[in-house]
Amino acid sequence: MSYKEIGNSTWGPAGLALLTAALLWAGWPVHPAPLALLLLVAWVPYLRMEQVLVQQGGSGWKVFRYTYLTLVLWNAFTTWWVSYSTLGGGITAVVLNALLMCLPTMAFYHTKRLAGPVLGYIALPIYWIAFEQLHLHWDLTWPWLTLGNGFAEATSFVQWYEYTGFLGGSVWVWVVNLLLFWGLFRPQRQAETLAQPTSGKMHKGFVAGAALATLLPLLLSWFIGSRVQEQGQALEVVVVQPNVDPYTEKFQGKANFVPYDEQLSRLLRLTEQKLTPNTKLVIWPETALEEYYFEQQIETNPKIFRVRQWLAQHPGVALLTGITSVVMYPNQEAASVTARHRDDMGYYDVFNSGAYFPSATAPIEFYHKSRLVPGVEKIPPLLTSLISHIDLGGTVGSYGSQPERTVFSAPAGAPALRAAPLICYESIYGDFTAEYVQRGATLLGLFTNDAWWHDSPGYRQLLRYGALRCIETRRDLARSANTGFTGFINQKGDVYQRETAWVPTASRGTVHLNTELTFYARYGELIGPATQVLAGLLLAGLLVLSLNRRFATKPAAQEPVARTA
Repeated sequence: MSYKEIGNSTWGPAGLALLTAALLWAGWPVHPAPLALLLLVAWVPYLRMEQVLVQQGGSGWKVFRYTYLTLVLWNAFTTWWVSYSTLGGGITAVVLNALLMCLPTMAFYHTKRLAGPVLGYIALPIYWIAFEQLHLHWDLTWPWLTLGNGFAEATSFVQWYEYTGFLGGSVWVWVVNLLLFWGLFRPQRQAETLAQPTSGKMHKGFVAGAALATLLPLLLSWFIGSRVQEQGQALEVVVVQPNVDPYTEKFQGKANFVPYDEQLSRLLRLTEQKLTPNTKLVIWPETALEEYYFEQQIETNPKIFRVRQWLAQHPGVALLTGITSVVMYPNQEAASVTARHRDDMGYYDVFNSGAYFPSATAPIEFYHKSRLVPGVEKIPPLLTSLISHIDLGGTVGSYGSQPERTVFSAPAGAPALRAAPLICYESIYGDFTAEYVQRGATLLGLFTNDAWWHDSPGYRQLLRYGALRCIETRRDLARSANTGFTGFINQKGDVYQRETAWVPTASRGTVHLNTELTFYARYGELIGPATQVLAGLLLAGLLVLSLNRRFATKPAAQEPVARTA
């Protein structure tokens, strides 16, 4: 297939929609790293499709239909694995997210219609990245398909994320796609007939610009990556993978439920297999301690007593573990907005938490997961009646959360260790992770339960997204999965000592505790908020322009004709 065939529209709008979706899927993790470059051309068929529909006089509704087809296919190809929990949950995630993605693309269509193609195409990446920034922070947050995440398998291409964050990758994708599209299909002349733009003539300046915009970031990434060395004090860490099936074994009431005492015994046994006198930190996975642990009375729990006994046998070792914790409130006035109520318990919050044991005797420190999975851990109020009937993996209902980041203090014997607890889904968020580093974190500690999605691209993609967080912050990441991938990622985003999935195991690795701040960690997300400001100004300007045109074309009221005698 040549660009002439695309230009002559032999594929038709449905074919072009399919082509863009297929290219986006093929370039996405976990396909081979070089295929990530497909993202730099993937949007060209879509842009041609939209151009052809407009030239043919297609309505906005028709453009929307084919835009939605493009986006729903991309979502389905890339995140189909969500349906492993339930078919209804997978369909809901794909259908709804594709619909939300139509917001920036249709804003682009209307901008081009009202203000012309030049401003329209410039506005497209602004609208798209502004939407990606929104998708990082609202109740329906699902930034899995943020375009900058697409280079997670090809970390050698994006070492400059330490300056821009992953939204810099989104900018890269749109700049190259638009330059290539302009070079092939001359959008500044959309009034021409369909035959004229397909004569085979290229605008060589734009094509050369696309090539340069592809090559320069790659060269910059190579230059930056060649200079990156592991920084900071070396520290030995053990991460554990107990491999307890969440569908059949993990939770009480399941068919093959493994009693919680036995689960704890497995964690301790696997840890002992890798522990050495040099080990300073042990990480257990998400909800490793799974039953309601009441924080106010946690020291009376027999399993906590077992953990403290084990730590006493290994002085100098700290433990970071996932735990399901509960905080009780004395009355309704003191309760949080997410608090639940039972007659026998009163008001209380349930948290997907991290518990940190600095030593055998030090008080336990808690972190309550902040970025909750929509429809699983957090149900937006307007969708409560709908999503409460859909299982997307895990406990359906609203957990409590905390607004600020918690960095766990250094244990005795390892003063440079300040661990950032990341729980599963939270590792998708670049700006969120950078906040930990701003607060002094020298190590990213990720604990997760990947087995909700079985043996699928889902947990592999999550592993690779963690590599981007390492590049953005230049921090090592120690990863403990209940089932999935357990191991380590270094400051360049290279995965190492990755243990085999789906078996009980543990891994011992040496991490480095970097204290230096990258530009991105120091200043936070700049691209996303800037595009939101620009998008707001563009939309406001379009509203004024639309109103002016409406009043300008409104027929003037006729003067009454004077009657003569």
